[in-house]
Amino acid sequence: MDLTRRKFVQLASAATAGLAAVPVFSGLGRAAVSKPEKRARQLSPKWTTQTTSICAFCSVGCGLLVNTDTQTRRAVNVEGDPDHPINQGALCAKGAATIQMTENDKRTTTCLYREPYGDTFVEKDWDWCKKRIARLIKKSRDESFEAKNDKGQTVNRTMGIASMGSAAIDNEECLAMQSFMRSLGLVYIEHQARI
Repeated sequence: MDLTRRKFVQLASAATAGLAAVPVFSGLGRAAVSKPEKRARQLSPKWTTQTTSICAFCSVGCGLLVNTDTQTRRAVNVEGDPDHPINQGALCAKGAATIQMTENDKRTTTCLYREPYGDTFVEKDWDWCKKRIARLIKKSRDESFEAKNDKGQTVNRTMGIASMGSAAIDNEECLAMQSFMRSLGLVYIEHQARI
């Protein structure tokens, strides 16, 4: 077959148009309609309470609609708010997965700890971890804290600790984290969203 560039573009365009038209004219288009209707019945005001919220992933401020089960008070659905002036119902991939921040059966409930120079991990609970982290932060800060620099100027800083923020925490958590880190005297503070 002698295929020129022009003929290839014509065939590719016709094939694309044909594939795009298939769901519209076949029964597939009608079958897809029933899923949203079924979902709408599940999110009925009889079973859920709908509230508005703001996406926590970045500072754009996209609006969310959160459906909460009236019995368990757990989130059952999170989607973009079509009436919100910023996102008008659209969400990025992170925003669309917002429900996983609170409703995720794969979240870990323990942590693994390996002693220095050890070769095995031991499961510990979060309370143990938080206390250990607090002790280590205090120890590092006490050992590396500088009240004055070489010139005798008051600096109240620690160069022995650095902070790396996360794009998975919301703006309020970022503010609390920044306030905490600066109150410790940290100089090396970075945020993942900027890297």
